[in-house]
Amino acid sequence: MSSRLIGVGVGPGDPELVTVKGVNALRAADVVVVPVIDTGERGRAEATVLHYVPEEKVLRVVFALNERSDRARREAAWDAAGERVAGLLTRHASVAFATIGDPNVYSTFTYLAQTIAELVPGTVVETVPGITAMQDLAARSGAVLTEGTEPLTLVPVTAGAAVLKEALNGPGTVVAYKFGRQAAEVAEALRESGRLDGAVWGSALGLPEESVRPAGELDGTALPYLSTLIAPARRDGGRGGKL
Repeated sequence: MSSRLIGVGVGPGDPELVTVKGVNALRAADVVVVPVIDTGERGRAEATVLHYVPEEKVLRVVFALNERSDRARREAAWDAAGERVAGLLTRHASVAFATIGDPNVYSTFTYLAQTIAELVPGTVVETVPGITAMQDLAARSGAVLTEGTEPLTLVPVTAGAAVLKEALNGPGTVVAYKFGRQAAEVAEALRESGRLDGAVWGSALGLPEESVRPAGELDGTALPYLSTLIAPARRDGGRGGKL
């Protein structure tokens, strides 16, 4: 029988936000792989997983999670990680890969699955959805993501401030991921587009160092890389105005 590689979304950091299906998948897998950076420090995915499975079942695999400029080094790390997981799939029927947020939303799992498809043909790849940072931030801040016919735009600020500005000048709610190191540019874009009021940002959601603040408090100081921003849609039509 073909081995199974299961990408399990474990949410943004709060262990209580892992779904029942996610917990069951982690516990049923023969091995649970967690991505770590080359400094070896424990990441959010690993910390969350250890609430549900014993440490001896967890395997740490180094990914170049903090490498954003050297593409060759990043891809070499992906290849090495893929080969290690491929080796696991030749010895185990089921390998789970834990990823923060959702495995189909800006996740390292996407690259791993592509690599495994080449290294171990016939591997069955599955995903278990996870709660995203934008959902958690909306819940913690009271920001409504969408109403009626409003669109929702998700932008990684690593794509450049211009992409965020274009989204802010459009309709609906805009969510920005990974904007911490460009906090000054994000604050400027919010002011220029008239979207500062009502916008909120958060980092380390569900962790002891959690911070959830109005975007108006952004002063240009760099924030944690995985900070999330919600700029709600302009709503002036009253209740049900956009239905």
